[in-house]
Amino acid sequence: MFFGVNFRVQKQGFGVVKVNRVFSGIQPTGEIHIGNYVGAIREWVRLVDLYDCIYCVVDYHAITVEYPVEELAKRTIDTALILIACGLVPEKCKVFVQSAVPEHTELAWIFNCITPVGDLERMTQFKDKAKQHRKNVNMGLMDYPVLQAADILIYKAGIVPVGEDQVQHIELSREIARKFNSRFKTIFPEPKALLSRAPRILGLDGKSKMSKTLNNYIGILEEEKSIWEKLKVAVTDTNRVRRYDKGNPHLCNVFTIHTAFTEDEVLMEIENGCKTASIGCIDCKKVLLEKMVRELVPIREKVEKLKGEIGYVKEVLHISAQRCREIARATMHEVREALGLLNLHFKDLQTLK
Repeated sequence: MFFGVNFRVQKQGFGVVKVNRVFSGIQPTGEIHIGNYVGAIREWVRLVDLYDCIYCVVDYHAITVEYPVEELAKRTIDTALILIACGLVPEKCKVFVQSAVPEHTELAWIFNCITPVGDLERMTQFKDKAKQHRKNVNMGLMDYPVLQAADILIYKAGIVPVGEDQVQHIELSREIARKFNSRFKTIFPEPKALLSRAPRILGLDGKSKMSKTLNNYIGILEEEKSIWEKLKVAVTDTNRVRRYDKGNPHLCNVFTIHTAFTEDEVLMEIENGCKTASIGCIDCKKVLLEKMVRELVPIREKVEKLKGEIGYVKEVLHISAQRCREIARATMHEVREALGLLNLHFKDLQTLK
């Protein structure tokens, strides 16, 4: 793997190009649904053959709101299981748990000292979360994007695959990097958001973001029967009331889900069938079920296999954390020197004895 650098050299087409390091994270907040899978995890898998990728289960971010303490460790392992089962294997990338690399929070404190409070108060996600958690508007909730900036910049990542709702946070990360570099020393790149090529999938109500809290989701580990029970009542084009009404597939969230799982040739047939009323919504959903099951069943089977190999999963997380900490320590050495801090390492203390 690549330590202490933010790119690798790779031949692509004409000549040699520099390819940046990628970083992204996912919270262990519960069952991963198809929105998470299509919009993030599947895209992450696509990137591992192109970039030096680091993916993180961000457990510190998960504690900014109330959560079941007794379930957090299990949720963290369950999330890692799914990431590995989807193809984020140690031979191709690093997958680790955020709290295993304490340099994340160390750098976050330093970034706190150059980030205006007003910038954090203006974050859209903070405003939304503050409304949702009125009884627990804590500093962690406000400081979330600063820790996120530290997550990214501790590895000098240049590319951050995120959803549209996170773009504002990446812009803040860029601003933090710019301020640090200007005030102290140029150390950090200004990371760029990489928006998913995948369609934005709404919840099964066709209105809200897919969410376990709103119970409008399909989990990627659900059995076929459970998926069908949810799909058959999912909202389609509301203007198509009767079977022989012509529909507009581009107003239908079920069709949007089709675009994430169905091959182009079949997708064209579905689109035309909806527009001409030659296919009904139930038939459309049955085809979608088939396509989803085809892709999700192998993942579920791999997860079940990995559940019997928890020792292996923990070892993957441990080794990846060690590798990531080596990068993080090198970055923090540079940061401490730039800040003028006394920069003693353990080996230096041994020499003083």
